[in-house]
Amino acid sequence: MQASTSTTPTRFERKMGETELSYYLPSRQTGVNDMYLHLGFRATKAQVSSERVKTVWAILRLRHPLLCASVHMHDYGDIRFVYDAPTSSEDLLKEAGENIEYRAKSKDELIDGYLNGERTLSNTRLSYLILSEPRATSNSSMPSPPPSPAPSNRTSSEQPQSEQDASQELFEHDILICAMHFLGDGMALHAFANDFFGLLGGQSSDEQLKQQLSEEWKERWGSLPQDVSVLPSALEDNMPVKWSRLRRAAAAVDFEMSQQKLVGGQAFPRRKDPKCKENGVSISAALFAVCNVAWARMGGGPKDLPSMMYSALNLRPYFTVKPTAPWNSYWFLAIGYFNVILPNFLPQENVAKAFWHRARLAKEQSTLAAKNPLIVPRTHEMARERSQRSQKWGKEDDEKEKGTWSPPTPPSEQSPPSPPREPVLPARAKAPSAALIGLSLLGNLDGIYKHLTFPALELHTLTTGSRQRNGAMLLFGYTFKGKLWISLGYDKNGFADGVVEKFWDKSLKCVDEFLG
Repeated sequence: MQASTSTTPTRFERKMGETELSYYLPSRQTGVNDMYLHLGFRATKAQVSSERVKTVWAILRLRHPLLCASVHMHDYGDIRFVYDAPTSSEDLLKEAGENIEYRAKSKDELIDGYLNGERTLSNTRLSYLILSEPRATSNSSMPSPPPSPAPSNRTSSEQPQSEQDASQELFEHDILICAMHFLGDGMALHAFANDFFGLLGGQSSDEQLKQQLSEEWKERWGSLPQDVSVLPSALEDNMPVKWSRLRRAAAAVDFEMSQQKLVGGQAFPRRKDPKCKENGVSISAALFAVCNVAWARMGGGPKDLPSMMYSALNLRPYFTVKPTAPWNSYWFLAIGYFNVILPNFLPQENVAKAFWHRARLAKEQSTLAAKNPLIVPRTHEMARERSQRSQKWGKEDDEKEKGTWSPPTPPSEQSPPSPPREPVLPARAKAPSAALIGLSLLGNLDGIYKHLTFPALELHTLTTGSRQRNGAMLLFGYTFKGKLWISLGYDKNGFADGVVEKFWDKSLKCVDEFLG
């Protein structure tokens, strides 16, 4: 971390870690992996006034500096977060207002525009808020929340009844919270949304929120921070490894062995439920089985090769470096990956028994991945490999765009020939390692959203996703407001006609059959 005091405002910067870099480089052209979180909610107009939203947005951008940082790329291996410290709370409000947009669009139009339209985010805009204009709610029977404190000196009891009724009228609102994936993961996004609505729907008046913004700015920037990490550390720095020559070699062997176990021969052709508890699995484990059975029922792929699916692993429990207040932002990447491998055939009888057995297999594999004693060095090895691969592809993409790219010289034609890399393990026949689909399993989000802390608002709809790379497919599954929600994001032009629609139809039927 570097701080410069020779210019105003004070500037902080740090290099991206390898995991952050592996997300950043592929995102540059079309916004691959740019995240969004949509929330639909009911509230009065006063509770969601533009000034109130802007103040809440400013408070949270102050608490989480990466949201208002920019990215400076010096080289493929030297990409930096750059953060200019806010000079005042007024500066924060102005900058927050420049990163909010109101649109007269429906939920589906907002999401479609973000996913399929021109890119919203950029190197100088790492986060953004998009809100719909308020619409009259059809749920007129719902009890109205208490109004925000009136700006005038007159109490609400002294206001005419018609004014009180109008101030308590509920409207439908939609919000999209948009952020680059290299800033953080789904857990950061949902924790942020909970804090956002906690402030927006809390008891503080608009003036009290502005006072809170001023006080929090003074706490952080009343004097120049000394020897502190203003910007959250990279994933690899939060779970450091004391490398030795022997440990490096052991980590390389373990990583290569773990990769060789990943056998998957299924791929789409290119162009809290009581039943789960009874069977000893979570909804997340059951969704692996849903995808497995749906694909097998389609008859896709060779029967003798298994289906491999990947998912994200929360690495926060493995962090040994803990930030201190007030520089303890939760906006940072903390995810690794694990794979679940299941058979690609179904018995002719008692498919339900096979379904729950595979759900238990998915649970077992997920647990083994989370409890692996070598998870920290393995994460470092994976980060290093992903970073090197992204740098190579990023350089190739840039050269192709400039028209200067040429295919690498085959090893047999190199002069002098490069010595072959010493293999870590004995040679063995290479098995296919195609992943059928990715699953983003967020668990029970009602454990994150503290609905009782924002009684003036009622959240009722949640959808999340990201812009997809070519040929990518990701299924999202979570529980929200006591219901199971699943959604499928994919590259529409990357698959053979009708295959994704058929898979989605069979997946929904599996949910109804086994989880309904």
